[in-house]
Amino acid sequence: MRLKELRQQRGMVRAELAKEIGTTVRSISRWENGETDMLLGTAIQLAKFFEVSLDKFVE
Repeated sequence: MRLKELRQQRGMVRAELAKEIGTTVRSISRWENGETDMLLGTAIQLAKFFEVSLDKFVE
């Protein structure tokens, strides 16, 4: 998953992204570190937010 890479390309910190998508900083951290899986709906939401395809987001 390219979450951290996409977030950093936008110059965002975890707190900003968490606020934008309505989740916690802890969730963002866990997803980026591979500690927990993300729901499909969240992955779709993030792909749309970063304006990339779902395939590109999860590669």
